[in-house]
Amino acid sequence: MILLRNLLFLVAVVAVSTSAATPVTKRVGRAGEDLRLPRDILPRSYEVTLLPILIEGNFTTEGYVSISVDCIQSTNNITLHIADIIFNPANIALTDGTTGQLISLNSVVEDKVRQFLILTPNVQLLAGRQYRLSMTFTSILNNELRGFYRSSYSENGTLKYMAVSQMQPTDARRAFPCFDEPNMKANFTMKLGRLTTQLSASNMPVKETTPIADRPGYVWDLFETSLPVSTYLVGMMVSEFTFIDSPAGLSTTPFRIWTRPEAVSQAEYASRIGPQVLSFYEEYFQIAFPLPKQDMVALKDLSFGGMENWGMITYRETALLFDPVKSSESDKQRVVTVVAHELAHQWFGDLVTMDWWSELWLNEGFASYLEYIGANYVEPEFGLIEQIVINDIQDVFGVDALESSHPISVEVNDPNEINELFDDISYAKGASIIRMLNKFLGEQSFRAGLTNYLNDRKYSNAVADDLWSALTAQAIADNVNLPVDVRTIMNTWTLKMGYPIVTVTRDYATSATTVSQERFLLRSNPNSTDETVYRWWIPLTYTSDFSQPQKSSWIAFEQPAIQISNIAASNQWVIFNVDQVGYYRVNYDDANWNMIIAQLLLDYQQISLINRAQLLDDSLNIARVNALPYAIPLELTQYLTKEQDYIPWTSALNGLDYLDLMYIRTTGYGEFKGYLTKLVTPLYDYVKFNDTVGDSHLLIYTRVTAVTWACKLNIGDCVTNSVNFYQAWMNDPTNPTIVPVNQKATITCTAIANGGDPEWNFAFQRYLDSNVAAESSKLLFGLSCSTDPLTLQKLLEWSLDPTSGIRRNDASSVFINVGSNPIGRELTFDFIQTRWSDMVAYFPSLYDLARIVDSVSEGFNTPAEVEELKQLQADHADELGTAARAIDQSIERSESNVEWMSLHYQEVLDWIQQNP
Repeated sequence: MILLRNLLFLVAVVAVSTSAATPVTKRVGRAGEDLRLPRDILPRSYEVTLLPILIEGNFTTEGYVSISVDCIQSTNNITLHIADIIFNPANIALTDGTTGQLISLNSVVEDKVRQFLILTPNVQLLAGRQYRLSMTFTSILNNELRGFYRSSYSENGTLKYMAVSQMQPTDARRAFPCFDEPNMKANFTMKLGRLTTQLSASNMPVKETTPIADRPGYVWDLFETSLPVSTYLVGMMVSEFTFIDSPAGLSTTPFRIWTRPEAVSQAEYASRIGPQVLSFYEEYFQIAFPLPKQDMVALKDLSFGGMENWGMITYRETALLFDPVKSSESDKQRVVTVVAHELAHQWFGDLVTMDWWSELWLNEGFASYLEYIGANYVEPEFGLIEQIVINDIQDVFGVDALESSHPISVEVNDPNEINELFDDISYAKGASIIRMLNKFLGEQSFRAGLTNYLNDRKYSNAVADDLWSALTAQAIADNVNLPVDVRTIMNTWTLKMGYPIVTVTRDYATSATTVSQERFLLRSNPNSTDETVYRWWIPLTYTSDFSQPQKSSWIAFEQPAIQISNIAASNQWVIFNVDQVGYYRVNYDDANWNMIIAQLLLDYQQISLINRAQLLDDSLNIARVNALPYAIPLELTQYLTKEQDYIPWTSALNGLDYLDLMYIRTTGYGEFKGYLTKLVTPLYDYVKFNDTVGDSHLLIYTRVTAVTWACKLNIGDCVTNSVNFYQAWMNDPTNPTIVPVNQKATITCTAIANGGDPEWNFAFQRYLDSNVAAESSKLLFGLSCSTDPLTLQKLLEWSLDPTSGIRRNDASSVFINVGSNPIGRELTFDFIQTRWSDMVAYFPSLYDLARIVDSVSEGFNTPAEVEELKQLQADHADELGTAARAIDQSIERSESNVEWMSLHYQEVLDWIQQNP
């Protein structure tokens, strides 16, 4: 590898003339638009030929690319992208598309910093003319899960290698030289070489297969030419995988699920739901899926959960495969939601692609919203329409309450900056504001506007204003009553970070109510230089009777507050943000809070399911920022002894988990643990430990939640059940039915926490032997529950050792899981500090490493720990670059925790002591 890296470096800095090669080094990177390709030359079509060599010691790809380009404006150079590719400048050819004449090149320069290949011809290229650029090259089949990379798996004890692609966001340039920007779409004709014992797949169907001359046992698969597509959506695979076709009649599009042979029996569920979701989206958008086939591929190694390559979607095995015996209900939900997410991208992202990465949320926000709609179509009993509130809205509120958050639409140029955008803001906040948009437009106008937008921009690119224009036009056509146009409303949500807290203050004597808005912040920095005006166009909804139609109003951007009259009788509560459709929190005066609490204690079902969850989440978080006495949310939680539904319990426990995190290393933890035990025990007694035949999906989810917390709190029945089931499994390890599948993670964790080396070693061996990726994930989580520091240290060491059996794309989970163990938190942070260089080398993205730090430091609540974080950031500031922002969030959150300890630690304990 050292020799190969040296060779890459030497090739990368060569500049040539027509007579001789002269070395030129480009080392100075520039900021801003200079990192973007010029638009004088745009690609029209590609012919890409790749032959991956899957032989140990020679993991490379022999490649050839021929690009037909249009000259938009006369120019003296062609600039495209290239990275980690070996090439001979003498083998680059440029021809005039009209005359066929070869055009000599004065120089060929690779700018390694900007990943540019700059060609300077000896004549000016003329506007309106077409040219063809072609070159041979060798690229690296890396093991970094990017570009055209290698993956491996075991089959009957034999190690098998495969080649597969992950181009998003900026790694197509590692597979072949290209114009690697999303708004430079082109048609692709792919040609993949393989052994006759292998199969290949790409975005389009195979057109023909022919032998490779002088390579016995090898063939070329030539694929049909694609529709216009961005480089990051090019998909390709060469492997010994097998496939199953979906049952007939579910979709007019042929559907195929690819897996390693030993996992093909786990593909049946995806083969049924995939075509149904695709057909649903065709009806939803009123636009037919335009490709002649859809492949879905299950991979052992993938950096994302799924990747929406047009017509050839790749997934982690945990996101596509489902074993009826060894997979849980949560595994099934993950499969259906990820499949629905990636299939939504076939329209939002593939058919219409964001113009630039600044608008990534147009892809990911819509796919994250539509995944609930599409998955609900095939699994309506899963309650997915309600789950968006706890999975996305309330979850992203956490990061978006930080001053170090960022707007949904944000200017980016550098590849590292682009990688940062793949976060909760683009996905979950994007989904949340789209849901809000749907509600104030109405379903009919929303869908019709989306269809118009997709039809207008299909096979091309779009910016947010294109979407706003289509939705505004539809709203006008449908006579939707809006205070201003959609763009004006939505720009207040997409162009600034954060979200509002709406405060409702009632005058019970006059029946007047003041409704005000301000930014909700976890911690306000008195030295902030941010001059942004944090106000929004807010769609208000409210009710005092959920059996009656809700009422609505707007707060304008210009209005810090408005007055509303007669919202409810003076002795009646009112609740704003009905079903939490708005992306904001709500606080009330104490009297209204107390009436809500009284209603919950009297008859909690008079308040809707989602609003019960909202009240719990809002009150606990508003108290956290010192805007509400903790007595309010804590008194509100008392009704939970009667609550039996999954959604409110999840909101409550997410909020209470923060308090648990603050107390767990303190002398006050015993009292707080007793309070939690009092709340959780009635739910545990209701759902019991074991599943029964006929249990609904959400009842199983509720049981998993109750059992997880009961065992965490050391409730005796839960711990005993877990240890006994695990011991029975150890006595009969090949029996997959001994351990209740939905409780396997908790059982493994609890048994290991209460056991020793035999329990840990058994779980690790089962992890290595398991053929079901979802089961492996549960076992890997359980391994992190050890109470032995040396065992946890060993697990961290093994996660960076490619020979240990822990896969590279599981390594971050190991660090996050061990870091969430109270015994492992400090140990993990120390490991990160001392092994930083090893972790940088092992993780493909510094942003991934920064996210690990953010997760591990979540419970830091002492000044000394804050200083450690700051020192870590300072020590590696140059190396982190733009990824340092993730560490900023860690520091901000930890400083907030320190403030919480000083302000609320005793306040909460006092309430618990007064309410035994």
